Amino acid sequence: MILAEGNFGFHHGKTAMGVIRFGTDKVVAVIDSTQAGRNVREWLGDSGRYDIPIVDSLNAALGFLPRADALLIGIAPTGGRLPDEWRVMILAAIRSGLDILSGLHTFLGDDPEFAEAAQRSGVRLVDYRRPPERNETAVGRLHGLGKRVLLTVGTDCAIGKMSVALELRRAATAAGRSASFVPTGQTGMMIEGWGVAVDRVIADFLQGATESLVEEGERRGDWVIVEGQGSLDHPAYSSVTLGLIHGATPHAMVMVHKPGMADHDFDHLPERRFPIASLPGFIALHEQLASTVAPSKVVAIALNTSLIPDEADARRIIEATEAETGLPADDPVRFGGDALWRRIDAAVEALPWVASADEAAAAVAG
Repeated sequence: MILAEGNFGFHHGKTAMGVIRFGTDKVVAVIDSTQAGRNVREWLGDSGRYDIPIVDSLNAALGFLPRADALLIGIAPTGGRLPDEWRVMILAAIRSGLDILSGLHTFLGDDPEFAEAAQRSGVRLVDYRRPPERNETAVGRLHGLGKRVLLTVGTDCAIGKMSVALELRRAATAAGRSASFVPTGQTGMMIEGWGVAVDRVIADFLQGATESLVEEGERRGDWVIVEGQGSLDHPAYSSVTLGLIHGATPHAMVMVHKPGMADHDFDHLPERRFPIASLPGFIALHEQLASTVAPSKVVAIALNTSLIPDEADARRIIEATEAETGLPADDPVRFGGDALWRRIDAAVEALPWVASADEAAAAVAG
């Protein structure tokens, strides 16, 4: 079951949405008393796997069969803090024999009351954002021979960088490519079962952690699609974006953008505005900053057209974005990623530094 009290939806409830859409575990129910009686199908469509009731309480969720064996905290609030009012429900879930799966910055395993209750009930407290014990700076690692590294970046937070990466991995696999997805955040880790939440890593070691993640991604596939985080001009979350760019040293990047959003998602100071950057200049900025460590190019725009309900209008915006940027554009979540993937594949293979990177990797291997 997924706890998303007061927050189920595409924004603060993005962890819930991501796990439901891309995860493999069965979700029995979503807990959100403000939307009890509704069904997840209203958001994600009529697929049978989205036939998930939204209920008002833990007890209601425990009444469904098959009985859930874990409670997943499905929100990604600003600062990643546990809402105080959720403590009672989490304790009740622990005492009901449920593992607790959390991607918050508040580590449940370090809370004495939760830890004692979990020990008595014999359940696990899993904190996905707990950083790895390994702390190493970047070493300038070269990518392996024949490997292609792609990083999703974006004009804001919580606009679909993970979803785009997963859709592109699916499309690449369908096209016969050996492809892996590299999780760099808690929701991706919940879906894939490995990775590191890089926003919890000490700044000096962020690039080093990213290098290690990409190395593991290369063991899993020839095309390595790295999940992006934050946004370069976000007033709170820009540092993690730069760390991923310089740690992953991607051959290419895909820019994720949400038409219809005028300002950054930043609710610390609601009276201040931080406008979303225009695409052409922002694309150039990413390429310039990446090139200070290794050359990279934005090769496509992945649009999140969820604010445009009419499909014809969404397609017109996609066409306008292509005209504005001169790059392939599409909404791979709404319309599928196959067409965009084919254009990305061709664009990356044509980059001059891809061949030189293979030559360098072959020289090291030799």
